[in-house]
Amino acid sequence: MILNNGNYIPSIGFGTSLIQGEECVKNIKQALKVGYRHIDTASVYENEKEIGQAIKESDVPREEIFITSKVWKDSMGYESTLKSFYKTLENLQLDYLDLFLIHWPRNNDRQLNIDTWKALEKLYKEKKVKAIGVSNFLKHHLDIILEECEIIPMVNQLEFHPGLMRKETVDFCKEKNIIVEAWAPLGKGKMLENEELKRIANKYNKSVAQLCIKWCLQNGVIPLPKTTNENRMKENKDINDFEISKEDMLFINNMEFFYGSTMDPNKS
Repeated sequence: MILNNGNYIPSIGFGTSLIQGEECVKNIKQALKVGYRHIDTASVYENEKEIGQAIKESDVPREEIFITSKVWKDSMGYESTLKSFYKTLENLQLDYLDLFLIHWPRNNDRQLNIDTWKALEKLYKEKKVKAIGVSNFLKHHLDIILEECEIIPMVNQLEFHPGLMRKETVDFCKEKNIIVEAWAPLGKGKMLENEELKRIANKYNKSVAQLCIKWCLQNGVIPLPKTTNENRMKENKDINDFEISKEDMLFINNMEFFYGSTMDPNKS
C-alpha cells in the first residue's frame, strides 16, 4: 500500500505485543525468514531491544524492513515524546524509524495530544522517521489533530476485526487518505472460534485466520496478525490465491459485535 506521503508500507504486518525476551528474538527472526517485512512494536511492549537484536542478526537488509513503534501514554508531551523516540531508536539500534505513532489519545487533555503530535511532526521534518500517525484514535480524536496539524497523519491503528469495524472512523480515515491498520485482526483468537466464520472459511478451503486477514485487506485495512508458531506465520501470509465474494464480504461486514478487548479509546 502507499501512504499519503508517497512512501510504501507492506500490506501485512507482524504484531509483537506480549512477546518478550529470547522468544521475541527467535520469533522476529522466524518472521523475517518466512517473508514478513513489516514489524510492529511499541515502547510499552518492552521488546524493542529484542527486536533490534533480531534485525541485526537476520540476513535481511535494514532498508527492506518497515519498523513501527509508538509513544506510550506516560511519555506524551512535546519534550517527553522526543525523549521517548530517541530511547526507542537506541533500543532498536536503528538510525531511523519507518513509522512512529501516538499509542493512545488522552481524552482529558486536548493540548497534550496536540503537543505530542507536534513532536512527531518535528521528527518527520528532521527525517528521523519516514511516516507518522496515531493509534486508537476515533474520529473525534482525529478531529483535534487535523485542526492543529501541519502534517496529516499517515496511519491510524485500530482494533479491527469481524464484529468490530469502527465504520465511522474507518470511513473518515479513508476520506482523509489515512491508512488504517488492524491490531487484533483475529480478535485475540476469538474469531477462530466463530461458527459463521468457520463456515465461510471452509468454502475457500482456508483457515479462519486466513479469512480474517484477507477480509481486512479487501476492506483496505492492513492486518497485524501475531503468532509465535512458524507454520501459522506462513499460513497467515498465504492469502493471495483466493478472494472473498461480495456476498461473503457483506455478511462479515454486517456481523454483530461478539468480541472485543476491554481497551476503550474513549476511556484512555
